[in-house]
Amino acid sequence: MSTKSIQQVGVVGSGAMGSQIAMVCALAGYPVILQDIRQESLEKAEQFLQEQMEKRVKKGRFTIQEVEQAFARIFFTTELEQFKKADLVIEAIVENLEAKRELFAKLEAVVQPHAILGTNSSTIVSSKLADTLSRPENVCNIHFFNPALVMDLVEVVKGPHTSDETAEMSMEFVRSINKTPVLLKKEISGFIANRILGKLVDEALFLLENGYATHEEIDLVCTKALNHPIGPFSLMDLTGLDVNYFVRMQRFNESSDEKDKPSKIVQEKVENGELGRKTGKGFYQYDEQGKKVEVTI
Repeated sequence: MSTKSIQQVGVVGSGAMGSQIAMVCALAGYPVILQDIRQESLEKAEQFLQEQMEKRVKKGRFTIQEVEQAFARIFFTTELEQFKKADLVIEAIVENLEAKRELFAKLEAVVQPHAILGTNSSTIVSSKLADTLSRPENVCNIHFFNPALVMDLVEVVKGPHTSDETAEMSMEFVRSINKTPVLLKKEISGFIANRILGKLVDEALFLLENGYATHEEIDLVCTKALNHPIGPFSLMDLTGLDVNYFVRMQRFNESSDEKDKPSKIVQEKVENGELGRKTGKGFYQYDEQGKKVEVTI
């Protein structure tokens, strides 16, 4: 099967990543089924995408017609059974191994035998999801970066179970949606970008927790001295502090190394519901439009 045979794409999970992945595929001309277990989550996702695309129309990146056509290609549903004709399904739910394993078992029972099952996870390698499936050769990681509407790179990870055909088709599919793919020939938690980024974030948290500088100052150094487009604390707020927490807990569960646990400050913020932009507060505060609020004392 070639990418020409991919006639329909499915995305599971309508959060920030899943909804954007769905729109990226729709903009590239693919009919997309976006599924979530909650109708209100789907409605929120549609509103979020409307706002994002309106901004891009105003900036001249897309025409109104292109956006309307893309939305017409997205079918919002709460039913997994709608994936019966999907040729590729990308999972973008919470970073929880058992939840993903349960979902993949359900997906395999629904999709066509040739369908590729991709996980957007950046920490849970697909071999942990494919080991109980009857068609593990169809499973791999297809990892988009947040925000998926903007970020060009996609990491495709080939597990020991993944067939060459699945890896090659996934790479070609990524190219067909106007993204740049990189193939990891074997599995490693965190892949490439997040393993490198993780070292930076760990050091930034160490400097903050030990009183060497504020989070604002550390972000400023990264943007002004290292020429990064965004500092590590702003980035954690953007992706969600809960994501950082779940990633570190997954790593700790695998290694049993205390050093792999989430930092105390991240754990405290997650427990307090301070998850970043999506809750209005993380390391920074945000207004309803997701813009930073300057706090004066």
